[in-house]
Amino acid sequence: MSDNKSHYNTQFLGEPIKINQAAQGPAQVSGQRKSANLGVILAAILGPILGAVFGISAYGGGLPFSTGAQQVTITNPGSVNWVTAAAAKALPSVVTLSVSSGTNGGTGSGVVLSTDGYILTNAHVVTLDGATDNVMIEVKTSSEKIFKAVVVGTDPTNDLAVIKATGNGFTPIEFTDSSSINVGDSAVAIGAPLGYDATVTAGVVSALHRTIQVDSAEVPRDGGSSLQLWDNGSSVPPVNLDVIQTDAAINPGNSGGALVNDSGQLIGINVAIAAASGTSAQSGSIGVGFAIPSNVAKRISEQLIKNGSVSHGLLGALVSDAGSSDGTGSFSVGAKVQELTPGGPAEKAGLKVGDIVTACDGQRIDSSSELTAAIRSKEAFATVTLEVLRGEETITLTAKLGDASAK
Repeated sequence: MSDNKSHYNTQFLGEPIKINQAAQGPAQVSGQRKSANLGVILAAILGPILGAVFGISAYGGGLPFSTGAQQVTITNPGSVNWVTAAAAKALPSVVTLSVSSGTNGGTGSGVVLSTDGYILTNAHVVTLDGATDNVMIEVKTSSEKIFKAVVVGTDPTNDLAVIKATGNGFTPIEFTDSSSINVGDSAVAIGAPLGYDATVTAGVVSALHRTIQVDSAEVPRDGGSSLQLWDNGSSVPPVNLDVIQTDAAINPGNSGGALVNDSGQLIGINVAIAAASGTSAQSGSIGVGFAIPSNVAKRISEQLIKNGSVSHGLLGALVSDAGSSDGTGSFSVGAKVQELTPGGPAEKAGLKVGDIVTACDGQRIDSSSELTAAIRSKEAFATVTLEVLRGEETITLTAKLGDASAK
């Protein structure tokens, strides 16, 4: 596990994030407990088009769509449970995506937003993990209809994207308020793990506001050449995501698919899975999966459809992990302000160097990465309430965020 405490998180100043992690390994979890030796793997199937992916042979030069029953078949109505009911409602709104560019391709999932074919997925699915923005996309629905699609817009900061499929008559997903879900609530993941579309797995919401760090899906504008190379070997810095954790099985191919509640309503967009450090980048579920909350997904998708781009909040503060009071450094207890942008939102709100931010809009903040994820999930110029530890005193400050895209 990397020790992120040795580096400041400078994302709020619009400067690079320095991360201490192995060059060939997956991005590391930046959660509240840092003793677990886990990494994060984005849950899409990516690889050369020719050959096999997890033993599934390529069809027609591209990664395959699986065949078989796509609808929920109820053979014994007397024993129908909540999983069956949730799946029956949500499955028509979840699609499988085949994305290709040249000799490379991948398979992921998507969630239907409108009857005329707007579909929400992950940015890393439609950019092939940030490799290209020149892709061909096919969409397969649960009724086995196949459509061409184009990218409407991407938001690498939140790893979300919207595509538009040809045709009409799609079945939109029903959203629910992700801020109202509880740990222990039922959860169903729907998508195309390992290319097997219309797959349903069930579990619970394991944790809320977990922060993970993943490689950015942004396509480098300079073709990948840069004087600044991050520890993951990329010219684009990683991103921090505020996510829902679930034990519903999520595997490669589930990226962009739905995490729904027991009523079949969307609570999150599946994005990544945890894996033991040193394991294959295409390993399967170990019961620790992550989804982007539906409230964030809804706001981002609406902005992408309307504008083709998304705004993100900016605090204007250089922050680092705040060590525990006993000085052991085993746990971080907040985000410590190291520097303020003159005239920036943080300074205007009354933050001072040395302050420790412990909560943002009621969400507990245990590290610099958690504050980064919380702020960047907000819209530009949004107002946030910060709980701050200043010496022995806890104070509350209100900050009007700036626009990260204007830096």
